[in-house]
Amino acid sequence: MDPCAFVRLTVANLALKVPLPSKPARSAVHPSCSPCFCTINLTNFPLQTAVVPYIPSENQFPDNYPQSIAATFHLSKADIDKLAASSIFSTKLCLKIAVYTGRTGRTCGVGSGRLLGRVTVPLDLKGTDSRACVFHNGWISVGKEANKGLSAQFHLNVRAEPDLRFVFQFDGEPECSPQVFQIRGNIRQPVFTCKFSFRNTGDRNQRSRPLQSETGSSRSWLSSFGSERERPVKERKGWSITVHDLSGSPVAAASMVTPFVASPGSDRVSRSNPGSWLILRPGDGTWKPWGRLEAWRERGSSDGLGYRFELIPDMSASTAIVVAESTLSSKRGGKFVIDLGGNGSNWKNTTASAASSPGCSPRSSGDFGYGLWPFCMYRGFVMSARVEGEGKCSKPCVEVSVQHVNCTEDAAAYVALAAAVDLSMDACRHFSQRLRKELSNPQELLLG
Repeated sequence: MDPCAFVRLTVANLALKVPLPSKPARSAVHPSCSPCFCTINLTNFPLQTAVVPYIPSENQFPDNYPQSIAATFHLSKADIDKLAASSIFSTKLCLKIAVYTGRTGRTCGVGSGRLLGRVTVPLDLKGTDSRACVFHNGWISVGKEANKGLSAQFHLNVRAEPDLRFVFQFDGEPECSPQVFQIRGNIRQPVFTCKFSFRNTGDRNQRSRPLQSETGSSRSWLSSFGSERERPVKERKGWSITVHDLSGSPVAAASMVTPFVASPGSDRVSRSNPGSWLILRPGDGTWKPWGRLEAWRERGSSDGLGYRFELIPDMSASTAIVVAESTLSSKRGGKFVIDLGGNGSNWKNTTASAASSPGCSPRSSGDFGYGLWPFCMYRGFVMSARVEGEGKCSKPCVEVSVQHVNCTEDAAAYVALAAAVDLSMDACRHFSQRLRKELSNPQELLLG
């Protein structure tokens, strides 16, 4: 498999120093007494916001300080070409950063931060798909007094580096059992086929003919991830999708192990009672769990698809590590992302107790160092999957970092995960809405 060229543009190591005035005004509030943040803007990309830590004016930013990423932009070759073309007819391509004092957000429709100054970093992305380039690393003056030497000092590191990825595209909606193509430029090459089916929910052991499951241990671990619920009036259950290589051998699967059930008195799947999928990989003649995806329908104005994805290191639900948690728009769709490199990730700290995670997990220690599991195995950008919103034809596009693919089964696991995310958009639809016929269990239709 040949990868596609991508560039990862990162903004890191933010810090702010503000000199103390000789005669401070009574009404003035020094930035060190209030939080600071900045907005980071790159043409054609969504605006990103990051917190800016304050350090005393007499201190220097340590050279050996571990990189703390504030924002990340992922650029394909098409993105780079588009940015280069736009810079021909306008000003040179720049990264624009506005630094504010105060808290992020808006109050009564008005931004709550006070602008301290703006920073512009020129970018020349030519050749960055093959070599790393540092555009700025150090302090820069911001504010009205920049020319008088009395301005605030803003520290940042802006760099671009190659980030090769495999790109896969579903040829149809996952529930229609499509082919999956690998994309490289204008070349489309079939690499996988998908088979959507309804698993008999009475059989807690996920079976596949080429993989003869063990009768004892396999049945016990699968039941530990899902929950047997009494059948309510509103539920969606038993969905399964298996990914096969071109020889017909199963190389990954996604199985709905916890039904998607409407919460009492409503027609939506709630966050407190989410449905879940197991992402499975073959091993030792049976399926073994690799990850678990939970999904639900958010309340309020967002009304989006909430999700949480966990890696499972030892086939045990008690040691699962959350690596992605966010929301996708139910109307517009969006990108499911696993990025363990900084602000570009969809990882959020959870309120689960430390006892539910191994001692070396980020949820337990709060340390995001690369020496910890899963960061010792999964670093930086891992994968993304673009899915459409409700009622739209969704053919997920999957990007996987080259460093996380060592075999066909690796790539297939991410493809199965992308299929589960896409199918969750349908599983979390309001129960007052009918699903397409491919998602209706024929047995349940006969019983109904």
